[in-house]
Amino acid sequence: MHDDFVANLRLLCSYYPSIAEICRRLTINRAQFNRYLSGRYRPNHAALQRICHFFGVTTEDIALPHHDFRTLVQTGQLTSEASPATLPWPNALVQRGSETMERYIGRYFELYHSMSRPGQLMRTLVCLEAREGGVVYQRTERMQAMLGNRSCHNRYVGTAVKLADRLFLVDHETLNGHEITQTILFPSFQSQVTRLTGLKMGVADNSERMPCCVRVVYQRLDEQVSLREALTQCGLIALDDPSIDDALIAATQNDVAADEHHFRARH
Repeated sequence: MHDDFVANLRLLCSYYPSIAEICRRLTINRAQFNRYLSGRYRPNHAALQRICHFFGVTTEDIALPHHDFRTLVQTGQLTSEASPATLPWPNALVQRGSETMERYIGRYFELYHSMSRPGQLMRTLVCLEAREGGVVYQRTERMQAMLGNRSCHNRYVGTAVKLADRLFLVDHETLNGHEITQTILFPSFQSQVTRLTGLKMGVADNSERMPCCVRVVYQRLDEQVSLREALTQCGLIALDDPSIDDALIAATQNDVAADEHHFRARH
């Protein structure tokens, strides 16, 4: 169990630029934290609570077998203390906006032109689920690392509501706390929800951190597709990838027509 804790703690730390930054933000002695990472010491109850609160996990989560913990982190199924439903929206608004959201509950691939890697599409995994008081979701972003390094994952949690025939999704990045994104989608009027389109606003995930707005497509996933299988398909995708059809290319194209005075979503 102690070995699992060490491996789990190291995995959480891998999402941050450095151990020094983690220790600074935790206000914990680096030498002491290194002892936790090496397995020489286990944090006492108070220190463990601080560490878990910082990383947004519970003490039960971080004690799981490492294989299970890694899967939960990557697919967003941790029982995080930082609940997605804690966005500062009035409860009445969340409840009213959740009344007709049942048909949108499920898993989606989100596709849009990468804000940090121009010329490539980004595919992420979005899981919408009903919770008491509203609809929440997790968005998992998988970035292929440089040659020889492992892939990294960003995890976003948020709330989704439907207001006046538009779907509004607002989330925040949970591991580093560096980003908030907003997505507005057209609803589906078909008997089966298969594809949603709209606009997404965020910042480029690089040193420039340029605010960007892109057209976005949500593709509904078959329930038979496992979380692990879906996650392996996420990441950067070339525009000529055979898994991308012409309709999707057209729907995510960020062009502006001569008669358009704003950057607009398209059905």
